[in-house]
Amino acid sequence: MTIGKKLGDRALQSHDEHSASDHHDHHDHADHHDAIHSEHASHGGHGDHGGHGGHAGHVAHFRRLFWIMTVIAIPVVACSAMFAQLIGYSLPDNPIITWVSPILGTLMYFWGGRPFLSGGVEEIKNRQPGMMLLIALAITVAFASSWLSTLSIISGDLDFWWELALLIVIMLLGHWIEMRSLAQTSSALDSLAALLPDEAERVVDGEIEKVAPADLQVDDEVLVRPGGSVPADGDIIDGSSSMDESMVTGESTTVSKSAGDHVVAGTISTDSSIRVRITAVGDDTTLAGINKLVEDAQESSSRTQRLADRAAAWLFWYALGAAILTAIVWFAIGRPDSAVVRTITVLVIACPHALGLAIPLVVSIATERAARHGILIKDRLALETMRKVNAVLFDKTGTLTAGQPQVLDVEAVGEQSADTVLAWAAAAEMESEHPLAKAIVSAAQDRNVTIPDASDHSSQPAVGVSATIDAHTVEVGGPALLDSHGRSAVEATDQWSKDGAIVLHVLSDGEVVGAIKLGDEVRPESRKAIEDLHASGTEVVMITGDAEAVAHKVADELNIDRVFAGVRPEDKASQVEKLQHEGKTVAMVGDGVNDAPALAQADVGVAIGAGTDVAIGSAGVILASDDPRGVLAVRTLSRATYRKMKQNLWWAAGYNLISVPLAAGVLAPIGFVMPMSVGALLMSASTVIVALNAQTLRKVDLGAADY
Repeated sequence: MTIGKKLGDRALQSHDEHSASDHHDHHDHADHHDAIHSEHASHGGHGDHGGHGGHAGHVAHFRRLFWIMTVIAIPVVACSAMFAQLIGYSLPDNPIITWVSPILGTLMYFWGGRPFLSGGVEEIKNRQPGMMLLIALAITVAFASSWLSTLSIISGDLDFWWELALLIVIMLLGHWIEMRSLAQTSSALDSLAALLPDEAERVVDGEIEKVAPADLQVDDEVLVRPGGSVPADGDIIDGSSSMDESMVTGESTTVSKSAGDHVVAGTISTDSSIRVRITAVGDDTTLAGINKLVEDAQESSSRTQRLADRAAAWLFWYALGAAILTAIVWFAIGRPDSAVVRTITVLVIACPHALGLAIPLVVSIATERAARHGILIKDRLALETMRKVNAVLFDKTGTLTAGQPQVLDVEAVGEQSADTVLAWAAAAEMESEHPLAKAIVSAAQDRNVTIPDASDHSSQPAVGVSATIDAHTVEVGGPALLDSHGRSAVEATDQWSKDGAIVLHVLSDGEVVGAIKLGDEVRPESRKAIEDLHASGTEVVMITGDAEAVAHKVADELNIDRVFAGVRPEDKASQVEKLQHEGKTVAMVGDGVNDAPALAQADVGVAIGAGTDVAIGSAGVILASDDPRGVLAVRTLSRATYRKMKQNLWWAAGYNLISVPLAAGVLAPIGFVMPMSVGALLMSASTVIVALNAQTLRKVDLGAADY
């Protein structure tokens, strides 16, 4: 099964689960976007874009609408009597000038304000008042009061045409920024799809035919030329090349691949031609899986987002209650004109659009940054929780270590050389599929040792393998093999066993001729990851099913704080729970089926991308590469993301909480009443500040992610 298939399948399942559980929590924000998308579609833009291009269409629509409204807003504002008085210039006494603001302002209300009006209607229908309804209420109150003032139906400084124009322009600017950010996030997905070649060269009966990648089938043979992209996942059947896999793993260095190695769609053959037999196409490819995962990350909800949605709803009732109270108080003290002005002012400046941008914009940018560095955020809550992690629990095999045994040493006995012992062992193991057998054969090949021909291969479970080489019976196995022949272990192997290594003996015609030391090599990048975690005050724990000696050898080499060794798969989750009971916020990093319960139990589950589909399905964060340093990058991003969320929420909500009472006139007894113009300008500024503050997340140095 390909990584893409694993990621895709689990992402689909995750999406279904999130869709069911978060339906109501999504409502406010989803309706907000549905209204916008509906508005965009009505203008004919949506149908011109497929897939992620829809976001690009929204960007183009709001950019166009923003600039059109900006151009119209200039005469509306310039010809507004209140604005002229505020700035300090006089308008010509001309009836044409008088009607410029009302006519163009009406055009802006119905055209530029349409996304917010339709969004407000949707919130009323769903009985979930919130952000869009408050925006719609603000521009509607400004529109109605301005017409009433223009027609002299009511008295007072209620000519808010200039403010209506600025409200609409600022709101459209905010939406443009938001949509552009979402489009940039989606462009990270689009860039993955763009890595696929426009054409694939399929080999049929020795002839090359050019076809679209979508037309390829499993078992097709394709030619990938130097500098070309692999059109679909497959295995190399001829040739070797240095492959650029940065789009999947985040690694900048190329990876050598040769016959038998797996390659994924979108990776680039940098220096040689290779022939690839296709093993997965379409939705089963790695690219499709990554696309789906990042899409789900964009759609997934989080506690902070739900808090922002609830805050918008609370703000609606807060503003409405404040407006009603304002009207009652000012009427009670005999100031009906002031009651109308103050009430309208409260409703206009309480617009919470900055609050609406505060969270989704930040998370959207964070998800994009992560995807570009080979970190796939499947659950936004995991991203938020990662900042609080103070204990990281690593699975040993395949996470801190390479997960593949390697020959570390060879000890010969008597007249035989180490190379001869290794050659005989490789010959005996040649037909075995056991990982230890593959390690021995690979070591012999790497050392350019000539492997002799062997026959009569056989194996005995828990004992070893045997074969005939030049009329001699050569056997390779563990302690049970020595016991069966009544032989003693090679002296050097005592220390090997203490070091936690795997020891195999090689016998010829029943006599011991040597021993081979094998072990799981520690990843070089594991040291850096653990050093950085220690430097940040994080406890590092290792968990493994291996014996104590093996586990402590790795732990000592990496300076790991605590070790849980000999842990059965079903007990790994209880070890995570044990750490949690100690008050730790735990991130579990693993890659196997036996890690799945622990990944699910942990506060944050981090799966190595090359792991099993079960592990991937149990984790909230997936590292597309096998590099454990990605954990540091996730935490760096989590902390930066939370910091930006907090800044934006405080700015957006804090502005409203303070400005609404001032607009209502709570300081009127001491002679201060916030002018409508000042409140509106501050409100507009808060929206822009929130959007720009979110953009600064793009400059955060992810450190370990930039390896």
